[in-house]
Amino acid sequence: MNRDQDGPSPHVQMVDLFAGPGGLDVAAQWLGVAAAGIEWDANACTTRRAAELQTERGDVRTFGPDKFAGAKILTGGPPCQTYTVAGNGNGRRALTEVVRAAEAMAAGEDVVELFTDRDVRTRLVLEPLRWVLQAHEAGEDYESIVLEQVPAVLPVWKTIQKVLKSIDYSCECAIFRTEEFGVPQTRRRAILIARKNAQVVLPRPTHHPYRRGVARGTGDESLMPWRTMGETLDRSTPYTVISNYGTGGDPKKRGERTSDEPAFTVTGKVSRNRVRAADGRFGRFDFREAGMLQTFPHDYPWSGHDVAQQIGNAIPPRLAVHVLAAALGRQVDNASLDLAVTRSWRDADIDSPLVRSMPMPMPMPTVTEQEPTHS
Repeated sequence: MNRDQDGPSPHVQMVDLFAGPGGLDVAAQWLGVAAAGIEWDANACTTRRAAELQTERGDVRTFGPDKFAGAKILTGGPPCQTYTVAGNGNGRRALTEVVRAAEAMAAGEDVVELFTDRDVRTRLVLEPLRWVLQAHEAGEDYESIVLEQVPAVLPVWKTIQKVLKSIDYSCECAIFRTEEFGVPQTRRRAILIARKNAQVVLPRPTHHPYRRGVARGTGDESLMPWRTMGETLDRSTPYTVISNYGTGGDPKKRGERTSDEPAFTVTGKVSRNRVRAADGRFGRFDFREAGMLQTFPHDYPWSGHDVAQQIGNAIPPRLAVHVLAAALGRQVDNASLDLAVTRSWRDADIDSPLVRSMPMPMPMPTVTEQEPTHS
């Protein structure tokens, strides 16, 4: 792959803020998009280096669009710990203030003082908006924007949507269920997609939603069955996963799912989930398996410390492919995406956009232009 690790390449097409171990970057690579990520966490950067993903290590707040002149795609998944249901709730209680701050940013006001009593991660959710507004002021608007976060952040995305529409972006945001896009895991994400001078069409689900006790193929016949843990991991016998979290906060009421179902949401505590084999013995998911449940390649080079947290923080690459393709006005061929997800990471080389027309060990996920929508 031979990517420059010391600075941005002049061929960067996409900048990924808060890039983590590479969920969106993996999707970009599968789609033939040259990406560079900004990430401050040393452990995530260690994984990124091992995966040969182009990386700028540092604080997103110290960078701006001029660092990646010419990039036309902006993506980002700001830290979610203060917003997630599993966190302490500071971000959720601050949502009103964050929304007000987004509106103030659009008016050109300095909003740092609005967050002096908040966890610093709470205000990071607005960093992508700063990048967009600075690029707009410089006359270098991004052509496509993708933001993702936990569902609690949807009100912030809706405020940013209003700002983006005021500067002539088409923008949509919604809650996505990952199992509806072929991820063998139930996980919900708030997604924002924006395009400049082109209509946004949100990606349509490709798989059935998971409903406990309802057969996989029940419902719309045009959709594929949701994917299971059993068909994703190469364990030889059936098993049951016992969640680390208790229903309603009661640790004695831990949820259970069999290998014939999707996984629970893969969090940074995924290693605490117990896996009970048919013979009654208990084990755990290893990092390779946890990454596969997130749809990272089976040999993705997880490195550094706190790997479980890296995995849990990432957007599933398979969902990211659908979202990023929609931001580019394209649709994904699911058969070729299936092959990309299951093949070796070593085969996923896109040093040049021309690689699309070159013979590959396995086909890249192909894309086709979407039909425009009409009002």
